Amino acid sequence: MRAQGAINNVLRTVVIASLAVASPVLPRWTIGETVETTSGRVNGHAASDADQVSEYLGIPYAQPPVGTLRFQPPVKYTGSAAINGSSFGHQCMQPPSSGVSGDAIQKLGVPASAAVVLQALSDTGSQSEDCLTLNVWTKPQTGDAKKAVLVWIHGGAFSTGKISFCSHLMCGARGSAGLTRAIGSSRIPAYNGRFIADKNDVVVVSMNYRLNVFGFPGNPVTAPNLGLLDVRLALEWVRDNVAKFGGDVERITVFGQSAGGSLVDYYSYGYASDPIANGFIPMSGVATGFGVFTNETVNAKWFDISSNIGCGDSAADHKAVSECMLKKPADEIISKGLSASDAGLGSAGGLSFAPTVDDALIFADYSDRESAKGGYLIGNLENEAGLFKLSSPDTNATYWLGFNLVAFTCPAARRAARAVAAGHPTWRYRYFGDYPNLAVTTTPPSGAWHASELPVLFDTVPQSAVKSTPQEVAIGKYLRNAWAAFAKDTESGLVDYDCHGSWPEYKTDGNTLNRISFENLTDTNLAPADSYDGLCASLGVPIA
Repeated sequence: MRAQGAINNVLRTVVIASLAVASPVLPRWTIGETVETTSGRVNGHAASDADQVSEYLGIPYAQPPVGTLRFQPPVKYTGSAAINGSSFGHQCMQPPSSGVSGDAIQKLGVPASAAVVLQALSDTGSQSEDCLTLNVWTKPQTGDAKKAVLVWIHGGAFSTGKISFCSHLMCGARGSAGLTRAIGSSRIPAYNGRFIADKNDVVVVSMNYRLNVFGFPGNPVTAPNLGLLDVRLALEWVRDNVAKFGGDVERITVFGQSAGGSLVDYYSYGYASDPIANGFIPMSGVATGFGVFTNETVNAKWFDISSNIGCGDSAADHKAVSECMLKKPADEIISKGLSASDAGLGSAGGLSFAPTVDDALIFADYSDRESAKGGYLIGNLENEAGLFKLSSPDTNATYWLGFNLVAFTCPAARRAARAVAAGHPTWRYRYFGDYPNLAVTTTPPSGAWHASELPVLFDTVPQSAVKSTPQEVAIGKYLRNAWAAFAKDTESGLVDYDCHGSWPEYKTDGNTLNRISFENLTDTNLAPADSYDGLCASLGVPIA
């Protein structure tokens, strides 16, 4: 009997082992399954063209900033009801732009394919003050390991940054733009995070935040920098909920471009003691790149707008002006106030709305200020001005050379130097990607223009008659892998990034500036930083 029992035990073990081998391990997730969050039960779906990625769109993280909440800090949204995560939320309110003239198209040799590129970087979706939503892309269907998180902050001049395009068929020599679209939104096609999540084993999150007078109002009786407070609340949502999407709350990296890059950097200083994130990637924008706005500057803009819509100027009672502005429809503030007040980008890239010195989150002097502990990946493009020329075709080349240096190269150099001096693991890059299907001008060539790396990074290059080159495809993979490697390990992820050669930490006096896509090379290409920073001191932008 004992022998028979032993045989039965052996057989039972064999059967169980056989079943374990024959039966696949069931995934912990199904694609797009419902996730319980502090905002409610969010229903997802499979992302288009990436059907193993779960996509959750339009999740509210703050209460709608309407009525008495207009011009106020964001208030956390909590709920338990079902949220249909099948579509993006509204764009935040922003005014139209004047567009690219037919004159500029002729003078700069704008190719017809540029329309496709600029449309991918823009959006014609609905606008509303009820816009404080975020989006999540994740692929945690199997395995127990938590994934690093990349949180995207879009640009748009803190105001609108609208790109518009007038095709040769739609406008005459002096016609205005036929297409008017906004780059100040998380729903922009080029910013879709599904392919990074699909190919790089990370969770991707993007957000909306308030813009222009709604986000950086200059109202003397309310708080400034509401847009940055929105970013903070969105990151608190990520901290509280991303683990439910497979994310690792200990490995959150914030990355942004242009105004979004500046917000990344402002955030690293303003929340230095409690940053939530441990990685920071300011792309083509840092805290000192676009100048510092004072209360006097933004107050003047506020009263320009209030006067334009009949609420009174600076001589009126300030509280009464604010109460009047609360009662005005948002679209009236846009159409009669903002549009008449030089909103967004001026002809040479000047800003009308921006983070304002309050000595709490935004500071007048960053030279001795500490930023958050963590890793920093800082960079800019070879020819940022290539985009801005579209709005000012007659501005001479010497001006644009100085513009590139003063607004982008030198501030990035100084920020990287300060991060190194503070002992933060730091990497620096300069992007040279110049691809025919992304060109926006031909006379002169636009080169690596402001924002041109984004469709390459997100793998969202639009389809057009001009195809991507093999080098462009390879650089896209290089960027995604590098950004993900950094997010996974902000201390040594790039040092160990040996797929294309190690990318060493940045040193101001060594060959550690990575020239990405330099001469169409697809590997790490290192050079001394002073090859590009040498004129900074003479232009009044010292690096040290």
